[in-house]
Amino acid sequence: MPPDKAGIIPRLRPRSAFPTQPVSPLNERPMSTALRPSACPGLLRIVQALDGGICRIKLNGGSISADQADAVANAAEQFAGGVIEATNRANLQIRGIAQQSAALIDSLLSAGLGPRTAAGDDVRNLMLSPAAGIDRQMRLDTRALAEQILDTLQSHPRFHELSAKFAVQLDGGEALAMLEHPHDLWLSAFEHDGETLLAFGLAGCPTDREVGAVALESGHALVVAVLELFLELARPEQTRMRHLLDELPMLAFLEQLRTRLPIKAVSAWQRMSVADDLQIGAHVQNTANFVYIGAVPPLGRLDPGMLRGAAQLARRFGDGSLRFTPWQSLLLPNVSASDAAQVLAGLKQLNLLTDACEPLSKIIACTGSSGCGKGLADTKHDARLLATLLPRAQSVHLSGCPRSCAAAHCAPATLLAVSAGHYDLYFRDAAQPGFGALHARNLTIEAAATLLAARSRSPLDA
Repeated sequence: MPPDKAGIIPRLRPRSAFPTQPVSPLNERPMSTALRPSACPGLLRIVQALDGGICRIKLNGGSISADQADAVANAAEQFAGGVIEATNRANLQIRGIAQQSAALIDSLLSAGLGPRTAAGDDVRNLMLSPAAGIDRQMRLDTRALAEQILDTLQSHPRFHELSAKFAVQLDGGEALAMLEHPHDLWLSAFEHDGETLLAFGLAGCPTDREVGAVALESGHALVVAVLELFLELARPEQTRMRHLLDELPMLAFLEQLRTRLPIKAVSAWQRMSVADDLQIGAHVQNTANFVYIGAVPPLGRLDPGMLRGAAQLARRFGDGSLRFTPWQSLLLPNVSASDAAQVLAGLKQLNLLTDACEPLSKIIACTGSSGCGKGLADTKHDARLLATLLPRAQSVHLSGCPRSCAAAHCAPATLLAVSAGHYDLYFRDAAQPGFGALHARNLTIEAAATLLAARSRSPLDA
């Protein structure tokens, strides 16, 4: 069934459209109707790009079983162009979908990768640490609370009105955590006088100053209260928390929130820093003699063979699961330390990167002009060229246009395409919005590599 003009596959009816009729379970043959229009792809909504349709598969906590990984690989191979992408929200997406979109969706639903309700697909945007439950630094195993929050997001009809970009972060204090992606609501666990509390903030990151805290047992109630209050106060065009807070003072929002649940004042709390490169290579877990092993698909892209191979390694040496990360990488958790070398070797054979010293392991790039109509340059090609020119690994982001689809955060260095093979170079600057401070214009990749190399040798490099 081809998509309509809005790029929507007519398949499932939102629950709110049938007040007296239940929605069919999504692992069965679903009922057909149009989903709400959106530019964001989902599992049930195929969005068109230059290289075909895109299907985004949202993973609970970034986790997927080996069997489900095989199902994704099979779907990409049978019904699309064979390109699988790890996203910066720890999800997967399949590109290059043509006329077999309905068969692709059915295969993914049959593998248990769909939402619990059709209308809930857009709003299951909850980010955890990829090392939730196994991180040595964690203060809270967030998985049980995350499951409760995800269930509510999908089953609460009012929350289906949220934007497909509205997102929540639940941080358990792990060493491996993405703390730079802004979220509409974030919660972060910390200890205070022997009690685990959840600091929280709005329209920002856990590295920002918190606006309050709640007891751990009130974490779910806090999420519900914040989302309900947002929907009550925001106008239709105010789709994100930052839009509402541009007009409504934070204190006014908090004053109304306090009428719904008790909020504690917090003083001198600060999120503990995280270590670099914990998303790649072997790292000790919180259980003796076990490690998780991270690997980076070059530029976030896997082919079906890569994904199947990683799934087979997870079955043989891990717990039969994979976890995807906001760094567009994947983890194999619960690997015996004695098997780590063998797993690393297996991942390398699959052409996955397992060493943070490899330049391509720290470069991210959007789809670029080869697959996106808005891209001004072939960013994937240029990123691979850049990796061969840099003397050492550096965190660099190549963006084909100002939308910055590949990076939800501001990278240390950004190359913004201005034409084919030419970029403006920005360096992150806390005092500057967007990509940061403009350093040079209209650079070739070779010229950009020279400037980046010089920057990496400078003692002033941040």
